[in-house]
Amino acid sequence: MADRKIDPITFAVIKSGLDTIVDDMAYAVMRTARSPIVRDVLDYSVTMCDRQGRILSQAKTVALHLGAVPDAIDVVLERFAGKLAPGDVVVLNDPYDGGMHLPDIFMFKPIFHDADIQGFSVVVAHHCDVGGRVPGSNASDSTEIFQEGLRIAPMKLYERGVPNETLFKIIEKNVRLPELVIGDIEAQYATCNIGERELLRLVERYGADELNLYFDELIDYGEALTRSAIAAWADGDYEFTDYIDGDGFSPEPIPIKCRISVRGDHLHVDFAGSAPQVRGAINSTLSFTKSSTYLTVRCALDRDVPNNAGVYRCITVSAPEGSILNPLMPAPVAARALTGYRVVDTVMGALAQIAPRKVMAAGEGGNTVVVLGGYDRQTREPFILVDMINGAWGGRSDQDGIEGVTNPSQNMSNLPIETLEARYPIMMEEYSLRPDSCGAGEYRGGLGLVRQYRLLAEEAVLQVRADRYVHPPYGLFGGGAAALSRNVLLTDGAAEELDSKITRNIRAGTAIRHEQAGGGGYGDPLKRQVERIRTDLSEGKISQAYAARHYGVVFADGEIDEAATLVRRREMEAA
Repeated sequence: MADRKIDPITFAVIKSGLDTIVDDMAYAVMRTARSPIVRDVLDYSVTMCDRQGRILSQAKTVALHLGAVPDAIDVVLERFAGKLAPGDVVVLNDPYDGGMHLPDIFMFKPIFHDADIQGFSVVVAHHCDVGGRVPGSNASDSTEIFQEGLRIAPMKLYERGVPNETLFKIIEKNVRLPELVIGDIEAQYATCNIGERELLRLVERYGADELNLYFDELIDYGEALTRSAIAAWADGDYEFTDYIDGDGFSPEPIPIKCRISVRGDHLHVDFAGSAPQVRGAINSTLSFTKSSTYLTVRCALDRDVPNNAGVYRCITVSAPEGSILNPLMPAPVAARALTGYRVVDTVMGALAQIAPRKVMAAGEGGNTVVVLGGYDRQTREPFILVDMINGAWGGRSDQDGIEGVTNPSQNMSNLPIETLEARYPIMMEEYSLRPDSCGAGEYRGGLGLVRQYRLLAEEAVLQVRADRYVHPPYGLFGGGAAALSRNVLLTDGAAEELDSKITRNIRAGTAIRHEQAGGGGYGDPLKRQVERIRTDLSEGKISQAYAARHYGVVFADGEIDEAATLVRRREMEAA
């Protein structure tokens, strides 16, 4: 810092100021958005970039979005070089032109001071519908991008503060819920304005030249801390492979394979050997693959590493063109989040060989998406429930996995039952933890969730995007795998087992039940403290049969016999 005449106190104040700005932006989205998926489920992200488009600070929002911002803003800067003016706002969602999947609309507002760009406010939001063949625009069984909805190339939604009424009208006419979609776009716009206002306050306080000096130093600081952490890891190549059960058309397992190469203070993550792009809509753009990788590596770093572009400088990512992690047009990508989750699990498995105490066993496999779309039987107004079920973490080196919580790659929330039932013709019949679904270990995984929905409208289109039906969430260092997930359709008293990825029509009175996988265990289950097992039993998280099978527990008159349990564990270890 001395070479640049950086004052450490001013550095800390500016860093904290940027963190506060993006947190204020995040709250603004939550408070002004119209749709439950943004306002309640929290499927959105905000960040602040400098004048070069480099991320300065990220809010504690959906991490899977944020690592894709660099590629998206590069497209904007190239497309609008010399053509941006104060009051301009650029939006895009095309996965093959800077985006990730069509429901995620990126919004960028250049921030001007004295005719020069000083930064960009950025907001990404998952919209409840962007048209296409099915409500919610998120089906896993589309077979090309043209079926998935409205594609927006990078273009100005506002030009010098004047709204582009043509683009607004195109969006309005191509979505099923225009009031909610336009309302959420307006929430993004209001939030960009907040970011602009607050960054300009920093400019006024410190001056543009001085502030940009500190921005450079902040990014360099993020890079230095990341390189220091990587340099402490042993050089070498570390490989791991995980699987997606299938793409909804073929039951063939889909391998996601990564090799992490540690060389000094740099990481290269290569996904050669992963599956070719698939027919179903679970292909992941390269930008999303990068984002999934960045956030997983970031999870293995210390807490004080700032979440900025400096981290990305230390990591390169490659995936074969035409693969599921770098598809070619017109491959469908609507349900690409599932593949991003599996990238996270795969990279985490490789990192476990490098920094075992910094990672966790596999979680539930990523959130499950249940979509029900149709028309209210009385008002004939359209409804689209996009419910994302956030479940369980894997066990960690010193703690059990958490349950009923967002996947580590997200910062999302489960939609409250009260909100769901108030807004949709749907009754939630069960919302509970799933006993015995955790992977056993010295530190067990979290339990998966159960959600059961009953349709009250006359009919609806049901879509489910789930996984971990065949390949369970893995355990680490002797920890056990978690239970597999299930989908069950309940019609007129009959139960029908469903595949993991489906789209079908259902009628009033039909119920869909999803039983989520749990998290994998960490460490030898026979080393789990008896008191922890006793607590799990008393809370109904595991059964006596589970405790006996996985932990070697012996019961006498319904209570744990600790002496007999010790003998039984020794027998199991010897075997």
